[in-house]
Amino acid sequence: MKISSSQYIASKIVAKMKHFPTTLPVYAFDFADAGSRPAIDQALSRLARRGKLYRLGWGLYIYPHKNLLTGQMRMPTADAVARSFARKLGHRILPSRPYASNLLRLSTQVPAKNVYITDGRSRVVQIGPHTLYFHHVEPSTLAAGGRVAPLVFQALRDIGRKRVSDADVSRLRQLLPDKDRKSLLRCIRFAPVWMQPVLKAIAENKKVGSYGFRRQRRNGGLENDDIATN
Repeated sequence: MKISSSQYIASKIVAKMKHFPTTLPVYAFDFADAGSRPAIDQALSRLARRGKLYRLGWGLYIYPHKNLLTGQMRMPTADAVARSFARKLGHRILPSRPYASNLLRLSTQVPAKNVYITDGRSRVVQIGPHTLYFHHVEPSTLAAGGRVAPLVFQALRDIGRKRVSDADVSRLRQLLPDKDRKSLLRCIRFAPVWMQPVLKAIAENKKVGSYGFRRQRRNGGLENDDIATN
């Protein structure tokens, strides 16, 4: 039996999404090799109506993976949705400082809101179960390339230059693979001066004190008192 063009596009979309390792939101551009934009949009809409895909909103779709225990559909995280939404619009984003700390396991406090800074316009959007808050900043604030280095910058800003500890450095060193630690050194010029010794310590497997931090006791504990001012 001959397969129509629309059926071919639909089957290609489902096959690709079915094998994603996680519930990753996608949009029409992710299937640009399958056909024309109108045909892809039409295929996505039809698949959503038939229950083969789930439309989150704003032209974002997920494959409806089920939780094996509950039988409920697994929804993507707020961070995955925010990144897909920004990618769709061609904007850069970064999680807020507290959110970055939580994502990198430097803080157990879960922010009440999903807040991001962006070089796009400020807005509040509801996508699936998530409400996302985007606040415009100057593009230079997001100058560092990649995703890991800017995320680490945000988390360290949240901790504060006088409170970063060797324990924080050790935790990040264990969490980040070698390639991501090396990316910190490539992006170090975008970091504030006070942060650069910390980034070197994470990347080069040394203690913060090895890079010129003066250690002071306060309330029975150790605190970093860096020598830079910005």
